Amino acid sequence: MLRFTFRGGIHPDDGKAMSKDKPIREVLPKGELVYPLSQHIGAPAKAIVAKGDHVLAGQKIAEAGGFVSANIFASVSGTVKAIEARLGVAGGMQESIVIENDGLYEEVEFSPERKLADISGKEIIEIIKEAGIVGMGGAGFPTHVKYMPKDPSAIDHIIVNCAECEPYLTSDYRRMMEEPEKIVGGLQAAMKIFDGRAKGVLAVEDNKKDAAAKLREAAKGIPDIEVVELKTKYPQGAERQLIFAVTGRQINSSMLPADVGCVVNNCDTIHAIYEAVHFGRPVMKKVMTITGNAIKEPQNLRVRTGTNFRELIEEAGGFTSEPEKIIAGGPMMGIPLISLDVPVVKTSSAILCMTKDEVAACEETACINCGRCVSVCPGRIIPAKLADYAKRHDKESFEKANGMECCECGCCSYICPAKRPLTQYIKSMRKMVLADRKKVAQRGNGK
Repeated sequence: MLRFTFRGGIHPDDGKAMSKDKPIREVLPKGELVYPLSQHIGAPAKAIVAKGDHVLAGQKIAEAGGFVSANIFASVSGTVKAIEARLGVAGGMQESIVIENDGLYEEVEFSPERKLADISGKEIIEIIKEAGIVGMGGAGFPTHVKYMPKDPSAIDHIIVNCAECEPYLTSDYRRMMEEPEKIVGGLQAAMKIFDGRAKGVLAVEDNKKDAAAKLREAAKGIPDIEVVELKTKYPQGAERQLIFAVTGRQINSSMLPADVGCVVNNCDTIHAIYEAVHFGRPVMKKVMTITGNAIKEPQNLRVRTGTNFRELIEEAGGFTSEPEKIIAGGPMMGIPLISLDVPVVKTSSAILCMTKDEVAACEETACINCGRCVSVCPGRIIPAKLADYAKRHDKESFEKANGMECCECGCCSYICPAKRPLTQYIKSMRKMVLADRKKVAQRGNGK
């Protein structure tokens, strides 16, 4: 069988055996819930509730603050306790709505079940927008914006990212194993937006053949939906690499997938589209993997947004020993946590707890010019050189050497025998360049 792939990439120990066979288990929150107003790329949402208000699960509590923004919904019933700054996953304070859970889980009345044949493509976009759906694999880009490209007639592929190439994460795998019909149903809804012009592709790494078989069975007899098996390699699920692996088309940092006729969604996002289109349910829940060698009982949990991370650790049996490293997400692209007292948001995927911080224990040495970072880089750039420019704060040389093409996947840092934190250097410089560009744009707009 043809195996779809891209140039570069690595094969780290995937660590998935800890949790891959653990079925999704639903848990309820115990304490207050915190809903940051920025759970997506773009303008923060605007609170439409006030302290003391009683809310129901599924009730909109914050509305989109612009075109590139997303609504936020309560996941429990209870009372608005405060609207104040709370600690977020990335370590900064974020304006948030705090709700005291009443334990009743009373819900708003959702729309009656609807058939896809009775809904137009334009209505589906509005449903996605109203439901607050964003890129739930971690990107957080508002999904309705993806489905409103400049030229809708040019879209010929809707690719569902079922690769789950990030080590240790198994939430998408469990979703595919347990709810393949909903993933296929969500893809059908997305395809209808483009009036049948777009082909649907469910892209799964070939180490998940059982999941691919489940999806094929669910898609059996449905025209224009194909399940393709990708070569197992990190970062196979990165947007640029996924598009190339499936279609052979290439994009760079100045392009969008729509520029090559593609829309890409994570399988969790597609599942959310199904729930919204058929049942009117907004984003209120996430499936998360709680794992790592410091976790007693690795789990895949269906949790409500706003839930405290600490509660999820308890649901997984707690720690075997005090972890040296806790990461929100996976080891390659996750965010190191400074506290467990942070909330689940729409983009949350995992909590990874490790007994040893192997990266911190590594001592950086001089570059030996071996070229390994170049050989594994999926962006075809020179990480060692870019890291040197970043250390010298040489923005001009950094940009000339295509530093903005870095996707921050971490392959170069992983493979470097000198243990140089190449990705971290490049990531810091990319942030500085983007900040400078934003200032220039604001001056040009008279701000």
